[in-house]
Formats: sequence, C-alpha cells, structure tokens
Amino acid sequence: MTRVKRGVVARKRRKKVLNLAKGFRGASSILFRTANQQTMKALCYSYRDRNQRKRQFRNLWITRINARSREYGMPYHEFMYYLRSKRVCLNRKMLSQLALKDTFAFNLLMDLKENKQQ
Repeated sequence: MTRVKRGVVARKRRKKVLNLAKGFRGASSILFRTANQQTMKALCYSYRDRNQRKRQFRNLWITRINARSREYGMPYHEFMYYLRSKRVCLNRKMLSQLALKDTFAFNLLMDLKENKQQ
C-alpha cells in the first residue's frame, strides 16, 4: 500500500479552525482542540442568537411604545387596539422610533384619540 501524506490537508483544516477562533481568550485561540470546541460552540450560539435578536428587538420596541403611551394614560395594548381600529398602518419598529425621536408625531397619534372621544 502506498503512503499517504496528509500534511497539507491537515494544516489547512487546522488553520481554518484557528482563523475562526481569532479573538477568543486564552488557549481557545491557540490550541487546536480547544479552539475547535469553542468555534463549534460559538457557531451554535450565533445560529441561535440570530433568531433571538429578532425577539429582543421586538421586545424593545414594545417597551418603548408602552413607556411613551403610558405618559398619556393609555397602556400599550389599548394603544395598539386603537391604532388597529383606526387602520393606522405603522409597525412597532416605526412606532418606537416615533416615540423615541419624534415625540411631536407620536403626540399627534395620541391627540387623535383624545379628539375622537370629545
């Protein structure tokens, strides 16, 4: 049987893992075995967190809208119900931006509710 020299292939595989592990602390960025374990773990976390990021941002938007709408004495769920009934087509991201940066426009949305009640 002929001899198989794997030096180039093995080095390429190890270099690929160590390049992914750049920036890790301690042995995780230097030693191949620990670097391999940590990169597998990091890749699993990054896959999981790409979906969690969407949930966290939606949570943040809802919190911002709730905080601003409660200043006018209306909790979040009532405010969203009111907007839906009036067919205001603004998503939570846009509403949170209005609540955070453009308070005048958010005030107009809240004033719309007060004018209808009178």
